[in-house]
Amino acid sequence: MRGRRGRAAALPGSSRGRGGSGRFRSSSSSSGTEMAVPRILRAGERVGPCRAARSRARPARPAALQRPPHPEDKLLTEPLRHPDFFNVKELFSLKDLFDARVHLGHKKGCRHQFMEPYIFGCRLDQDIIDLDQTMQHLQLALNFTAHIAYRKGIILFVSRNRQFCHLVETTARECGEYAHTRYWQGGLLTNAHIQFGPGIRLPDLLIFLSSLNNVFEPHVAIRDAAKMNIPTVGVVDTNCNPCLITYPIPGNDDSPTAMELYCKLFKMTIIRAKNKRKQTEVFQDLQRLAPPWGPPAQQGALEGANAQ
Repeated sequence: MRGRRGRAAALPGSSRGRGGSGRFRSSSSSSGTEMAVPRILRAGERVGPCRAARSRARPARPAALQRPPHPEDKLLTEPLRHPDFFNVKELFSLKDLFDARVHLGHKKGCRHQFMEPYIFGCRLDQDIIDLDQTMQHLQLALNFTAHIAYRKGIILFVSRNRQFCHLVETTARECGEYAHTRYWQGGLLTNAHIQFGPGIRLPDLLIFLSSLNNVFEPHVAIRDAAKMNIPTVGVVDTNCNPCLITYPIPGNDDSPTAMELYCKLFKMTIIRAKNKRKQTEVFQDLQRLAPPWGPPAQQGALEGANAQ
């Protein structure tokens, strides 16, 4: 019987081994193949007890045991749900940029290759910046600056142009922030824990009102901020490199009227964001102190009804 079963199970095209044991080998291999196919097909259905226990849907926690949302979380997450929570679009218009001569760039020979997408054209061998793109980038930069100020971040104004040092320092002082208009020592951000000791807090945002230093080279702080993963906002002219700046603003950085407009917009944005934070905190404090059953008039009516 064993021999007949072995002959019946043996395939005509199967290879045989020595000593007549090939029939049994072929039968075992064929039966193993036949058994392996359904095992593979059923592999997705078979789940271990541990995995099955983990895959079960956990029952929802009752509302009484759920952690209530912290007021601070709502205070920080609410502005992120709106594209323009601080309404920075109303602070300026295209005509304001044109009147401030933001569209005037440098000579064509000084043009940087990475600034070509922001150039509208060339007139009398002078590059003209596209103000439509300037408006979009300026709105993004102001919106990001407002969010940093709303979250009580440290903002540092940086400029190396001597004729605008007083303007930049005054702007930073009026909006309650910081300014650096002198020589930038290398490693001021990257080696801050060595130069100033442990526990020093780095700025959360750097605003470059001129991204070049006195010798027309990129400011060292741009490179250091990129190394330390600190976001940057910078005004880039047609002779500047905008690659390492997080929020570049294509525009003129030499005209006094343009610089006054930039400082005015950043100051208004920061002050608006800080005032919005104060208003939200006061409103939340009033909600926290208010009785849960309603205003005082309604409370008196309820007490009178209970007395009757």
